[in-house]
Amino acid sequence: MPLSAFDLYSVGIGPSSSHTVGPMRAARTFVEALAAEGALARTVRVRAELFGSLGATGRGHGSDNAVILGLEGEDPATVDTDRAATRVESVRAEGTLLLGGAHPVRFVPQTDLLLHRRRSLPTHPNGMRFTAYAADGGVVLEREYYSVGGGFVVDGDTRGSDPLVQDDTPLPFHFTSGDELLAICRREGLSVSDVMLRNELAWRTEDEVRAGLLHLWEVMADCVREGCERDGALPGGLEVPRRAPALLADLRGREQGKDPLDVVDWVSLYALAVNEQNAAGGRIVTAPTNGAAGIIPAVLHYYWRFVPDASEEGIVRFLLAAAAIGIVIKENASISGAEVGCQGEVGSACAMAAAGLAEVLGGSPEQVENAAEVGVEHNLGLTCDPIGGLVQIPCIERNAVASIKAITAARLALRGSGVHKVSLDSAVRTMRDTGRDMHKKYKETSRGGLAVNVIEC
Repeated sequence: MPLSAFDLYSVGIGPSSSHTVGPMRAARTFVEALAAEGALARTVRVRAELFGSLGATGRGHGSDNAVILGLEGEDPATVDTDRAATRVESVRAEGTLLLGGAHPVRFVPQTDLLLHRRRSLPTHPNGMRFTAYAADGGVVLEREYYSVGGGFVVDGDTRGSDPLVQDDTPLPFHFTSGDELLAICRREGLSVSDVMLRNELAWRTEDEVRAGLLHLWEVMADCVREGCERDGALPGGLEVPRRAPALLADLRGREQGKDPLDVVDWVSLYALAVNEQNAAGGRIVTAPTNGAAGIIPAVLHYYWRFVPDASEEGIVRFLLAAAAIGIVIKENASISGAEVGCQGEVGSACAMAAAGLAEVLGGSPEQVENAAEVGVEHNLGLTCDPIGGLVQIPCIERNAVASIKAITAARLALRGSGVHKVSLDSAVRTMRDTGRDMHKKYKETSRGGLAVNVIEC
């Protein structure tokens, strides 16, 4: 299926694109299916079951709450993050929810919202099953869905990784690999962002593309600002303190120019601010996932603040080039931590950010591809082992470190010719193969790594 930049970047809520955004979308889609089949009025009870990684770490990721909100018709891009918790508490207390926001049905989370910690559905680790029942106990409708990373949801009735929403829009420059992308750039004399922009015009006008990407930048900037303003401990029980406000105060109090590495702390601040907001269930942009949502905003802020002559045009070009790399990774490996570990989340975001920065710093298509390859290569084997199933440790710091790594990757690539031994496609294939070989306990199940070697207190 043709992929747009706006498939990879979407406004949602924390703490996880695959475990929060995806389940909310799936639940809402199930209710829409009930309505489309004229079965909503006959439904008196619904049941939701989460399997695999969703079942193992769903509570820490807020998957259960996301399902409730989705069944009530909420959308990740527009749900009121300040009122969501109160609404979920009401449903749990009353044992009733409003399907689609209007039709009341029985819903007792203890029996109607099941998280199967050691059972999985075929096709993907993030499986869900929704069942609607009539008054006589008969099944009105049953559907299965998979949350495959980045908020993408796959219908269990479709083939393999075919998306829930089919799109066969013809693109002027269709590509699925790094080699194909470079071939187009060379043949047409275009930059990576030029190729992406031409493809985006198949869906939207140029003004709409620019406005949409700048809106995403605005949401990212708002997330950084809010993350720098909110103090206290993050929810979930680990009592992890927010560090962004204190780091900001420290940076503002330093003598400017005395430490040449202050820029590293600023980039870390931007990443921490976003991922602390994500961990608290705030509004973020999947880029390409929630767990790695701080990397592209942090590197964009680096560009905006520390690169001379930075501009909104550069922001647009950055996001377009980064999206091109995200498409290559999604087409040939995965952006799902439950499928390939954190190399698919933080590794993908690092590669995308490196490519975006190389693009706006004047890199050739070969240098942009090289920057992305470095970003992937040096995150290979990265496991997903969140303590307590929460997107906090090691996720928040990991975004800060990967943001610096992305800047380093771009700078290394720009100081080379673009010719290098390991291609982006080779690195992406290695990510895929490594993910297949990785034990499932290291793929967002909280059964290995830091999740079992650090006491949750």
